[in-house]
Order: sequence, then structure tokens, then C-alpha cells
Amino acid sequence: MRSKLLRGIALAVGLALAAGCDKPAGSAAAGPGAAKPVPEVAVVTAQAQAVPNTRELVGRLAATRSAQVRARVAGVLLERVYTEGTDVKPGQVLFRIDPARLQAALNAQEAALVRAEADAANAALTAKRFLELREKKTSSQQDLDTAQAAERTTAAAVKQARANVDAARLELGFATVTAPIAGRAGRALVTEGTLVGQGDATLLTTVDRIDPLYVNFSQSPAELADLRKLAAAGAKSAAETQVEVLSPDGTPYPHPGTLDFSDLAVDPNTGALSLRATLPNPDKALLPGMFVTLRLTAGALEQAFLLPQPALSRDAQGAFLLLVDDAGKVAQRRVTSRGMTRKEWIVTGDLKDGDQVIVAGLQKIKPGDAVRIAPPAPSAAAAPAPGPDKPKADAPPTAAQGSK
Repeated sequence: MRSKLLRGIALAVGLALAAGCDKPAGSAAAGPGAAKPVPEVAVVTAQAQAVPNTRELVGRLAATRSAQVRARVAGVLLERVYTEGTDVKPGQVLFRIDPARLQAALNAQEAALVRAEADAANAALTAKRFLELREKKTSSQQDLDTAQAAERTTAAAVKQARANVDAARLELGFATVTAPIAGRAGRALVTEGTLVGQGDATLLTTVDRIDPLYVNFSQSPAELADLRKLAAAGAKSAAETQVEVLSPDGTPYPHPGTLDFSDLAVDPNTGALSLRATLPNPDKALLPGMFVTLRLTAGALEQAFLLPQPALSRDAQGAFLLLVDDAGKVAQRRVTSRGMTRKEWIVTGDLKDGDQVIVAGLQKIKPGDAVRIAPPAPSAAAAPAPGPDKPKADAPPTAAQGSK
């Protein structure tokens, strides 16, 4: 019995020793002194190309011409003739003011003109008679001079009366309020029955010319200088710098505009330069006062690179990229960001064709680290389909397979 127990113990010890010898040799490397694995990164190959020089900013639309329509005579507003928010032509009737008082004033001035003309005619006849008498030596020179002076005075009174008639007729014409320019007439600011023009010129409405429109925006002096240089280098003239308006979903407005460098003004509060662009608006889809996103295109950057958004990083010194150099180590390159497209950064600087720019795995590396470039992931279409005689690799074993 005792011998059987000793044989059992010896057998157990032998099995334990055999199990220890079967451990893989590499398992010892997992200890504290094991070498750090080389991190894997994903890269894209830099390729220089000509990229349109674009810049996006926010602007506000304004009418190219805006006229205030005011009451130029006093009276009660009788009628609003136009439809609010519609396009009007120069001279089109917008409002009518009660003309009764003005018509009466015109009638009075016309009567005064008739009286003045009668006095002038009588004075002319008198002067003619005194001239005949003077030739016959039957009248004194003093009488002739007095008659001729009366003739000239009454003639001047006729001119004054005619001017008064013209002024009264003009005032009567102001009772019919017309559009001073062509454009979009806004809402009426007063209603029928309101006394207008009493003491001041009451504002009735405004007419805005909205085709084309101005787009007002601001730039710092440095940005303006850069924009001028790019426009001069990439476009034939500054006027050819294209301006696109983007809708909220990023779709460009179908009618591009042009940048206007002639209207420059400095905002005294911010020190920024106020600029404007001219934008065609034939469809009248854009209205003054709207805020829009502008995309300025001034020529092209000939040696620029388009890189995915994760590739560009920033620190206190500016923008930089991480590359994989020829030795398989991480290198840092300083670049200049020139804006971005909807998905990619536009960069220039210390970069050349063929550079391997790291776009994934940036969190676990630093300049000088050795890295391994990950192979490109195969597409689903390129993966071979399993044959009819072989089960899929991830398929669970069947009962028959499990029993083998």
C-alpha cells in the first residue's frame, strides 16, 4: 500500500515537471525587462498640387442703393398705392396725400398771376402813351420815366407770380409720392389717415436696390495685405478675386461676386478694416441684412498640399505635422495652414512630394520614436469568399467536428 502511494507521488511530480518544460520560450520575454513593441501608425503620401487660394469668413448683405421715401408736403395720407415687398420702378406712385389745401394754394397763385399780367399790360400801355406825348413835347420827361419804371415793375411782378405758380404746382405734385429709384419697396411705416409732413419730412417707406448686393465684412490689416498679395499673384487684378456665398448646408450660391478694394474703412473700435464685395442677385433670393458665409478665392497656391484633418496639430509655435522619415522614425515639420476644404487642410511649408504624413496613431508617438507603417486595410470587395467545401473561419464548429 505504501509503495503504491510513493509511486503516485512520483508520477505527479513528473507530470508537473513535464508541464513546466512545455512552456514556450518567448513567454519569458513578457517579464518586466521585455522590449517595448514598435507602435504602428497610418500615413498618407504628400503630393504637391495647385490649390485654389480660398478663405471663409462671415459677412452681412446690404443694398447697393437705398432711398428713404418721405412726405415732402403736409397733409393726411389718403392711400398706399403699391404692394409692400414688391419691385417698383422710378416714378411709380407709392402714396397719395390729400391735395385739397395744395390745390387751393395753386388756384390762388394762378389768380395772382392773372392780376399781375393785367397790371403789367396796363403799365405797358401807359408807358407807351407817355412816350408819344413826350415826342410831341406835351409831357415832361419825369412823367415818362415814372411810367416806364411802372412798366418794368409790373413785368417783374409777372415773373414773380409765375414762379409762385410753379412752386404751388410743384407742392401739389408732392402730394403724389413716387419711387425715387428702382428697387424693392419695403413695408409702409404709416397708415392711411395719418397726418404726415407736419413739421418734418415723415418717413413713409424705403426702396432698396438689391441686384446687385454689397457684402460687408472685416479683415485685419495683416490679412488684407496677405489677400492683396495673393490676389496680385494669382489673379489678373484684384477685381477678379471671386467671392462665393455659401448656404447653411455649404452649397455655393450660383452667382459669384467680386471683391471691391476701393471701399476701405477702419473700424475705430476694433482696428479692423471694413471691406465689401459686390454680389449679383438676379433671383432676389438674398435680402439686405442677412448674414452669410463668404468664400474668397484669390488665384491659386501652386505648391500646396491637401491633408486629412487629423494630420495637422498645433502648439504655441504654430501648426506642425509628424512624418515617418527614411529611417523609420518620427520627424516633426513646421507648416503654414492656408485654410481648409470641407474635409482637408490646405498647408504649405517644410514639406515635399513623397513625405509620409502620419494621420493615425498620433497619441502614442513623439518625434524620434521608431514606428512601423500599418499596411493599408483591404477593401471588403478584395477579401476572398470562402469555398463551398471549407467552412468560414469564424463559424462555430459543428457537432461532428467537435467530437473529433
